[in-house]
Amino acid sequence: MRRKVREQRARVVAALDRLRQQIGLALGSARNAREAAELELAKLELERLVVKAGMERALDDPEVARRSSEPTMVDVLEWLNSVRGQFYAEWADGPSRLRDLVAVAAPGPAGRPPGEWLGRVGTGDGVKVPRLWRIGSSTVDGSVAGRTPGTALTFDVAVPLLDESHLAITSAPKTRPTVDALVETLLMRVLSSFEPGAVKIHLWDVGRLTAVLPNFYSLSRTSALTVHDPTRLVDLLEELSGHVRRIHARTLQAGYPSLRAMREATGNRTEPWRVAVLYGNGEDLQPERLRELKRVASGALEAGISLILVDVPTVLGGAVETVSLLDERRAISSMTGTDLVVDLDPPLPAGQVATASARIADALVAKQGGPRSFADLLPSEFGQQHSAHELRAPVGFHEGEPVEVVIGDATPHALIGGPSGSGKTNFLYVLLAGLTSRYSPDELALYLLDFKEGVSFAGLAPGKKDESWLPHARLVGVNVNTDREFGLALLRFLSDEMRSRSAAAKEHEVTNIAELREQDPRGHWPRIVAVIDEFQYLFAERDTVTALATSLLEDLARRGRSQGIHLILASQDIAGIEAFWGKPAVFEQCTLRIAMPKARRVLAETNQAAVAAPRWHAVVNHESGVAHGNQLAHVPDASGRGVFPALQRQLWQRYAGHGRPRLFDGAHAPTLEESAAFAAAAPTERPRALIGQAIEVADRAHGVELPAAPGRNIAVLGTSTREALSILDSATRSLARQHHPGEVEFVLSCPVEACLPTVDRLADTLRSEGHKVRSVATDDLPATITSLAEELPDRNLPRYVVLYGVDAALPALERKEPGTQSPLEALRSLLKQGPGHRTHVLGWWRAVARLKDTLGFAGTDDIGAWAALDVQGNELAPFCAGQLVQWSPRPGRALFFDRTAHGSPEVAIPFRMPEAEDE
Repeated sequence: MRRKVREQRARVVAALDRLRQQIGLALGSARNAREAAELELAKLELERLVVKAGMERALDDPEVARRSSEPTMVDVLEWLNSVRGQFYAEWADGPSRLRDLVAVAAPGPAGRPPGEWLGRVGTGDGVKVPRLWRIGSSTVDGSVAGRTPGTALTFDVAVPLLDESHLAITSAPKTRPTVDALVETLLMRVLSSFEPGAVKIHLWDVGRLTAVLPNFYSLSRTSALTVHDPTRLVDLLEELSGHVRRIHARTLQAGYPSLRAMREATGNRTEPWRVAVLYGNGEDLQPERLRELKRVASGALEAGISLILVDVPTVLGGAVETVSLLDERRAISSMTGTDLVVDLDPPLPAGQVATASARIADALVAKQGGPRSFADLLPSEFGQQHSAHELRAPVGFHEGEPVEVVIGDATPHALIGGPSGSGKTNFLYVLLAGLTSRYSPDELALYLLDFKEGVSFAGLAPGKKDESWLPHARLVGVNVNTDREFGLALLRFLSDEMRSRSAAAKEHEVTNIAELREQDPRGHWPRIVAVIDEFQYLFAERDTVTALATSLLEDLARRGRSQGIHLILASQDIAGIEAFWGKPAVFEQCTLRIAMPKARRVLAETNQAAVAAPRWHAVVNHESGVAHGNQLAHVPDASGRGVFPALQRQLWQRYAGHGRPRLFDGAHAPTLEESAAFAAAAPTERPRALIGQAIEVADRAHGVELPAAPGRNIAVLGTSTREALSILDSATRSLARQHHPGEVEFVLSCPVEACLPTVDRLADTLRSEGHKVRSVATDDLPATITSLAEELPDRNLPRYVVLYGVDAALPALERKEPGTQSPLEALRSLLKQGPGHRTHVLGWWRAVARLKDTLGFAGTDDIGAWAALDVQGNELAPFCAGQLVQWSPRPGRALFFDRTAHGSPEVAIPFRMPEAEDE
């Protein structure tokens, strides 16, 4: 038992000894590791001190000198000396390699001495871009490169700029002239490397209103230099940020990550570089300005913008190089590190800089060539562009370069605004010229409507003086300021066309016009552009026209783009369009905005570019009017005598096979002979009386079918004699044209003496065509009406009873002999029973009340169709199924309703009667 206890105790003691041994080993190892770590930390700390002070100046540094006696310092110095020796051994040819590198990366004015280029206008096309730009040189002792100690080895120092990096410059006391010279030299090297206009300079100095790099001021008369208000940094930053957004959107849509990538891929420079120089005072910018500056810097390089910040304390996004001045001649740069001092190049001679700037400015003005003419807008060959994906055409010039309007999926509709005399009509002609000269009528169809009083578009249709027309035009509507219904008709037509195209797209299982044209190459699917000048007239009243037009326009604005239907809405002032209050759908879709000088409410509310736009210019904006999308364009004169007509005649001759457009002139009524419906009329079993011209896109006439059916009589209502005579004349003559001679009888009676000559001429015309005509005197009318009513049961041939001024004959028709039927009752019988026996009454009542008296208690069913002239709408409700009639009489127009064909009345234009006008 005791032995077991002793054995257990021995095992425990042995285990404890082993534990103590392991703990001792662990503590020793930890102590050694700590000492090694402390030593390494001390070495690193000493290395940091030495590197911070520089190898050559380390022993002069107080902190290094204080610790130089430490054993660790000896090891550190030995190790750093070995590293330096190894580095300089490898860098034996470093200075010469640096010189070669800068020579390749900074060719020409970017790196060569000023005497070789200063004063010469650059010719670079912007495709081959220097990567570095010289600012000075640096010198090292030859001993570090295996040369004799004391030998100076000099190499060039350059910094990246365009597309590569931003530059931050920090001044030292009394070094402002040196900073100006450094910036001036850099900018002059950049400007002299490329052709004029390839680079734009922006200058902003928080402490100076003027005299910011004054040697450059010759450039300020061009767009190459802009000096910004020191109190309005926000304006510069907004301009730059807008440019960044615009360029990024453009390059991304084209499939490139940056402007530089696009240039390298396409071989073309499409945008100038922008270099923005901001002089600060060493104090922080306002927080909001600082945030905006950082936002600009983060995307600026991809958009071709380089920033040069002088004494602006901030950390920019993106690549940034630094230059910190030590004194008037020396600096240190992030390109060389803090160990090497850069000897800055001496300032360029001020007089030579001013002369060079003037030469660049003169070359830029000469390159732009001054104002361009209308002919410069036109391509060398007509009709070479295709509209499957978009429409694109120049509308003016900015600094000699064309400014284009793009109409497509991204910018489907346009809004054009400008007060009277601002050049809006001229701009429309320029736009039409740019489009029609580039796209054939198979690629582009135009529908042109002008609501203002005038004939802006009338010359685009054939006329008496010029038989040519614009072959792309399908419709030309002028003087329609009182015919709002025609604008509604155009919107209905476009809506129908949109539905037709949508159905075709579904059939071919595609979603847009480009895909439809690809899948259906034999189909005729041009892009449609509808131009509506002074479109606000569409919404001038709070009535049915406004409500329908608003609905149709919103639908077209939303869905038209995918079917290749585009709206161009022009107006002098859109402020009062109540129809769109709270309904921004149309304006939101009008992402293309064109503002003429002094235009209001076309661009965004904060965008005042149009206020300062000079005469013969326009602000073109594809970004819904936001300021960053502004493009100022000088618009050539297209409205001069013979300018646009000359182009139109060339296009007309080139596309001779395309038909003439439909011309609707609200100031002139067509004659019956000019009506396509009258020309096409021929004998038929269902004759149709033509009432007047329809206000529609198609050349169509309103008519009333007169079959053998109850109620097929026609009433003309109102005191407007000329229009009433016209309606009865056109109805009668058109009916005569639809019957063979001898197969129809016309009974004419006119108790209104002033109208007798017109009625007599109508009778003579009918007789000359071989028809039976009975002219009834006023005294004989009662007996004739009675006789016609009695003959109805035996009537087989068609007969038309045309009565003028029926109300004037009512006293005679109301007389009756005792025990007999009055002629008025016979007329009522004729109206009720006549149509079933192919006898129809066409009558003119000068008052609605007199028509009611004529009909008596029989109601209104016997009048199947009517045309109202100077009659208020509230009087017409009984003859329109009791519905509310919105109608205010206007000269030369009639309200027409056919209960078998219409849901609501429609406006008609009575045909013009030259004979009646001559009297």
